[in-house]
Amino acid sequence: MRKAFICPSKYVQGENELENLGYFVSIYGDSALLIAHPDDVARVQAKLDKTSEKFGVKFVTSNFGGECSRQEVERLQQVAKDNGCSCTIGLGGGKAIDTAKCVAQGDNLIICPTIAATDAPTSHSAVLYTPDGQFDDYAYFKQSPSVVLIDTTVIANAPTRFLVSGMGDALSTYFEARANVRSFTKVNAGLPCGFREGKCPEAKGTQAAFALATLCYQNLLADGVAAKAASDMNVVTQALESIVETNILLSGLGFESGGLGAAHAIHDGFTILEGTHKYMHGEKVSFGTICQLVLENAPKEELEEVLDFCLSVGLPVCFSDIGVDSYTDDELRQVAEKACIPEESIHAMPFEVTVESCMAAIKAADKIGSDYKKLYA
Repeated sequence: MRKAFICPSKYVQGENELENLGYFVSIYGDSALLIAHPDDVARVQAKLDKTSEKFGVKFVTSNFGGECSRQEVERLQQVAKDNGCSCTIGLGGGKAIDTAKCVAQGDNLIICPTIAATDAPTSHSAVLYTPDGQFDDYAYFKQSPSVVLIDTTVIANAPTRFLVSGMGDALSTYFEARANVRSFTKVNAGLPCGFREGKCPEAKGTQAAFALATLCYQNLLADGVAAKAASDMNVVTQALESIVETNILLSGLGFESGGLGAAHAIHDGFTILEGTHKYMHGEKVSFGTICQLVLENAPKEELEEVLDFCLSVGLPVCFSDIGVDSYTDDELRQVAEKACIPEESIHAMPFEVTVESCMAAIKAADKIGSDYKKLYA
């Protein structure tokens, strides 16, 4: 049985760590292409100036257009070439990070998230869009980022909703990895490299990945509420450090080398409902996780533990929490059909999932979550 585990070369996390960014740039040379939204640059400009002076490196501005498109990637690769940049930095949220991955193509890549909203920073994959924001394709690279550098002071000063959304994304990690273990499904670590070019041998998850996914869930239960309180007050505590590591590192390694399941597939289905569009990825995945637990008929105690956690930190547990106050059976069927397309991760579940069984689970989960929320209040 072939197994695979993929991870970044270095992961560094702590207060004011951006002030050490110049050191990691200096490993590769004296200049870096900085891909970031202007607002994110403004938030950390003082730290960038300090580390640039301390380590004698230069940050080449990119005028990032805000969309991870093939055209933007090609433009930025030329900017890097014209300026002789020795490495690429993706600083900010998901679009800047994914664009940096595509520009670097797996070489000399430094990722600096300014929020802990998803588990994407550690992964070797990116999502491409058209210039007008429509989904284009997935891209996979020969390796994960060279360095993932997390400044928890910056993350503590971001809106708390981002941290909580990251907890929603991380919440699914253990349950989806568990499904993959039970079904012996091949995982993301063995996917193709590049823009769908070539083919890497496929692989199953490792015990290490499942152990990280398990710790991910344990940390959420232990430190989630306290981390949210710290974020609300814009301070760095041990609980906040724990949840930042959980949202980014443990969930990132857990999903990529442990596998996805029904929760993310159902999230993808939710995107056809217009009401969900203003909600974040992790918020929708949170309710998707509850749907997965209903789909697999998880023990009542486990389902209630997840519901209690979600409500304690303010994560969605039903449709109304993600902007859907009503839906028709036809709309629900469209959600389930999208969640059940052949290439979706819902088929990693250790049993057959049909459109009808997916519809039933979502409908029941909405009822269970809505009723439980009333009791909790």
